[in-house]
Amino acid sequence: MKRSKRYLELSSKVERPREYSPEEGVKLIKETAKAKFDETVEIAMRLGVDPRHAEQMVRGTVSLPADYVGLEDFVEKIQKGWLDFDVVVASPDVMSIVGKLGKILGTRGMMPNPKSGTVTPDVESAVKEIKAGKIDFRVDKTGIIHSRIGKVSFDEDKLLENLKVFINTIIKMKPPAAKGTYLRSISISSTMGPGIYLDRNQSTYSV
Repeated sequence: MKRSKRYLELSSKVERPREYSPEEGVKLIKETAKAKFDETVEIAMRLGVDPRHAEQMVRGTVSLPADYVGLEDFVEKIQKGWLDFDVVVASPDVMSIVGKLGKILGTRGMMPNPKSGTVTPDVESAVKEIKAGKIDFRVDKTGIIHSRIGKVSFDEDKLLENLKVFINTIIKMKPPAAKGTYLRSISISSTMGPGIYLDRNQSTYSV
């Protein structure tokens, strides 16, 4: 595959075959994501399982902790065309401000509404309920799990938290029938960026 000059330049920042710590990997993701849009941060984990056997299948859901939190700044972003989110939750006291987005969010079925539980004084609980089971994952026939863990725009600590929660979830789901090395490889990348291999030491991801 022929790579662009831009991609090769970004790839030169990644040492191979080095396995980076989670903290180093997240920092490097930020440095190698140079697209003009908010790139998704993706993870790929090669597991020591044989998905052809039901007792070695790894699949499930995970609720990642990081979210977008704000008010006027996000209202302004949405008015300018930003729609990189799934649900909007607001407290009743700010609906006069959020209401400015009615024409944009209403046509997409994303406007906060008391009947759907997205207008509530307890925003934190509503977000947790909405996100429960939000990220689905399943090991493919080659033994690899692919998923997203956030956006490049997330703060480093938020991305790191999502990364550790996701990997720790997979570690806890190790099938008893799986033999040998369970975490064969872990890599993260942004949508347009190079892959970055991470340390496979399971204790690194305890949360």
